[in-house]
Amino acid sequence: MSQHVTELLLNPARYEFGPVVVLHGDDRYMKQEAIKAIEPVVLGEDEDTSITRFDGIRLAKENDVSPSALPSTLFDELKTVSMWGDKRLVIVDEAEKFVSAYRGMLEKYLDAPSKSSLLILDVKSWSKATRLAKRVAKIGLDFECKELKGGQLAKWICETTAQIHQKQISRDAALLLIELVGTHCGQIHQELEKLSTFVGEQPRIGPDDIRAVVGGWKAETTWAMTGAIRDGNIGNALKYLDNLLVAGEAPQKILGGLTFVWRKYFKAAQLAVQGTPLKQALIEAGVFPRDIDSSDRYLRRLSRQRAEKISHWLLEADLNLKGNSRLAPRLELEQLLFLLSGKP
Repeated sequence: MSQHVTELLLNPARYEFGPVVVLHGDDRYMKQEAIKAIEPVVLGEDEDTSITRFDGIRLAKENDVSPSALPSTLFDELKTVSMWGDKRLVIVDEAEKFVSAYRGMLEKYLDAPSKSSLLILDVKSWSKATRLAKRVAKIGLDFECKELKGGQLAKWICETTAQIHQKQISRDAALLLIELVGTHCGQIHQELEKLSTFVGEQPRIGPDDIRAVVGGWKAETTWAMTGAIRDGNIGNALKYLDNLLVAGEAPQKILGGLTFVWRKYFKAAQLAVQGTPLKQALIEAGVFPRDIDSSDRYLRRLSRQRAEKISHWLLEADLNLKGNSRLAPRLELEQLLFLLSGKP
């Protein structure tokens, strides 16, 4: 069964690498990080002298020119004993077409693989039903290198921050980081490095740190807009919205910032209906501590009936921005701001 590559990255030393590893998926950053993690475990101090890389696209083209040609250089390399260490690492980058062209040879090789070499295949797709995949599952490892989403991505951020940077980051702060940066793990990792440097000796990375380092003035303007909506100051909220749009901020990204805040209010409203005191409901919903009192006043002003419609308003705005409405994106967002503010 495939594991996601993040499991490997968090603790590569716990794996026993056989003769083959397959990295499948479309996340190039994750694949390169996986190779960097495997190298010292397999090769120890002999990394530089015991690694050979092949261009899978070029190898496949050789087969197109001469179908009977064999990629002898690669298989000879796998069988070569390293002069400098016990193991060799042979990597085939972008190996999709190479695997298709030489599947039979790969199957035959893995029936009696070299004990001194580890073959790494970098492919986009990997069918579990093939004989090759079944052979890999039996004697090697395969890792899924696909972009993480939602809770899985937030979990990876928390674990990576703790293990690599020795810092703590809350789930809410991780979700905020995703809202601002996106879902690409390479970009997120770069921002985590900046954040770790920014907080210095502090053990924890919080939402304010993320807004200061990652968001810049657009993020600050977005949070000012949400605060104005919450406090019923629709005039200021519209002014902040205009500033963001004029600066080129995408309407969907602005909606993402609103959704990040108001889905917590919606959850708090649901908990309150079930009997949880409102302030406690806001805490459980993940509202930042400094915003509890103002958020409590906001939901009481909004009313239970309107608060229960928050999820519907956000979903409708999302669909309308994606083409369900003929209104301009600015008007869609302005209409949403009025609804969320509780103004008639």
